[in-house]
Amino acid sequence: MFLKLPKLLRFLLIFVPSLTLLFVLMRVAFYIAYNDASSPLIMSDFIKSMWLGMRFDLRMVVLMVLPLFFLGGIKYLSPFRYKFMRYFWLTLLSAVFAFYAMFYVFDFGHYAYLHTRLDFTAMRFLENAAISAEMVWESYPVLWISAAIVLTNLIFIFLTSKLFLMIERQDSVKLTFLKGFAFGFVAFIVLLVAGYSKFSQYPLRWSEAAFSKHPFATQLTYNPVHYFFDTWKNGRVSFNKEKVKEYYPLIADYLGIKNKNKNTLNFKREITPVKPIGTKPNIVIVILESFAAYKSSVSNNPVDSSPYVNDLAKNGLYFKNFYTPATGTARSIYCTVTSLPDVELKGTSSRNPLIVNQHSIAQDFKGYDKSYFIGGSASWGNIRGMLNQSMDNLRLFEEEDYESPRNDVWGISDIDLFREAHKVLNVTKEPFFSIIQTSGNHRPYTIADDSYGFKVRTDISEEEVRKYGFDSVKEFNSFRFMDYSVGHFMELASKSDYYKNTIFIFWGDHGISGATGQHVTPGEGTSKLDLGALRVPFIIYSPLIKEPKVYDKVVSEVDVLPTIASVSNISYTSTTLGRDMFDKRFDDSRYAFTIHHTANPTIGLIGEKYYFRTRADGTNAGLYDIFSDNPLDDHTSEHQELTQKMKKLTHGIYETSKYIPHFNKREDLEK
Repeated sequence: MFLKLPKLLRFLLIFVPSLTLLFVLMRVAFYIAYNDASSPLIMSDFIKSMWLGMRFDLRMVVLMVLPLFFLGGIKYLSPFRYKFMRYFWLTLLSAVFAFYAMFYVFDFGHYAYLHTRLDFTAMRFLENAAISAEMVWESYPVLWISAAIVLTNLIFIFLTSKLFLMIERQDSVKLTFLKGFAFGFVAFIVLLVAGYSKFSQYPLRWSEAAFSKHPFATQLTYNPVHYFFDTWKNGRVSFNKEKVKEYYPLIADYLGIKNKNKNTLNFKREITPVKPIGTKPNIVIVILESFAAYKSSVSNNPVDSSPYVNDLAKNGLYFKNFYTPATGTARSIYCTVTSLPDVELKGTSSRNPLIVNQHSIAQDFKGYDKSYFIGGSASWGNIRGMLNQSMDNLRLFEEEDYESPRNDVWGISDIDLFREAHKVLNVTKEPFFSIIQTSGNHRPYTIADDSYGFKVRTDISEEEVRKYGFDSVKEFNSFRFMDYSVGHFMELASKSDYYKNTIFIFWGDHGISGATGQHVTPGEGTSKLDLGALRVPFIIYSPLIKEPKVYDKVVSEVDVLPTIASVSNISYTSTTLGRDMFDKRFDDSRYAFTIHHTANPTIGLIGEKYYFRTRADGTNAGLYDIFSDNPLDDHTSEHQELTQKMKKLTHGIYETSKYIPHFNKREDLEK
């Protein structure tokens, strides 16, 4: 029967299943590489992920062969009649395969790096292509990976060429017009069904991958090429004013707005501090790269990775349930400066020139010298433009402004960054408002040659550090070095004149997805609620603090600047979503908004015990117990009133966060 088919159909009958099988095997490899053994998929979820994923894979193969199917049967375009056309079709198929293969490579690397599949937001790395390329070069065996890519493509070319030649040497069949038409029509229907992949009104869509409450089931289902271009379809977010008006009364109460006006959508309020510490103190903000709470000693991590920061927490004001809205450094800096979660989908808000000029509470620190220290370049994520447009007279210090040598792609080492910042602060006229942003706890995890007494630990195994949330001993030592750098800085500062009147604030720009270990709540892990990607320590330390205290209340990165203004005894104008962490008016409604950026983003609200999550379109909603041994169990039916309350507030914050940046420009608010 096979030899009675036209040659083109024989070729496709072998080529399409073979390539689909290869992609299925890549999915199996993805599962083996990234499945979390501590929270495995149930068999039904695994089978459904593989089944749906295979259908996505098949669709990509169908798209690949469509030109050949429609044109290869024409006499003068046939790869089985003319050598030139065989080379043409071989070149075309090989080019598409190489394109697909690159996506698989980048997807594997992206997931290893960020624990999420490759989507359109990864394009932000191209905006700083040189830095991104250098980070990849320093972090991965690029030459070996490149060699593997070349070899894979050569094997594909060889096997496809052999298949063309094998079919060409087989006997041709003579078909009547009706038989030829019948074969072509049936083949077209088969390809159409394979590409459409459903017997229903709508085709198989990427959103169907979100069939399970287990997040890894969704990640396993995606085809990297298909998913990337599905998410690429959406542009920048736009606001819906009618929805903002609908949620305005709820948000106004949540923010404590006195002059409510649904028509003008007034979010402006004048705030006086409720917990001043000292009189016009200096402020030093330290934003620590990827400082996940579960990796640190403040969460009682048995490997004691951050004793210096832990000591600051014990002797200061420590908020143990502090969350960033999302992962990503540029998003974190935007959130800090504006007191808004970054809900931009294509890229980051810092890269959107239409909304970087925002009113910031930092402007209310009048009479303060303002400075920002970063070890590398402030061009990363366009934070330079955002910082300069949101804070007047800001002194921005970058890699080329320091005497210290370059350490790696991220600029000078963290310990040198702290030393350079200390030198500037030591001669700065007080009061000052300074931000130090570290970046060394980042691939390639380079420890500086001159580390001022830091000792790399070699007495601990890879297995031991993985038990407690670290990917490798190298990452573990990098985390320790960041902590040691903090301790070194505080030792230098304690000997300075500015120390006694300075408030130091520390937090992580975001956490990290991954296997978190058994020393934290079950919901921290990637394969569970992934709270480890968002929960970071927040510490206020100062010699002015007389009574150290630990706070259990849930607070967010949007609350940072209002809180810093409060402890600094600064009255300020608030126009966004941040609330003073010490303001007891809000203690009965403490939540942290979260967003996972995809085309249809997952948004949520973390409360004291429960985490509500939903897609932005309202699908896949659920209420989860953060402290449960089975955190993926949905408790919606048991707590319907709480679910509705958190659902409305989640959507209210999301819609409001899309709206405010377009009406929060400094020149409009500071006239």
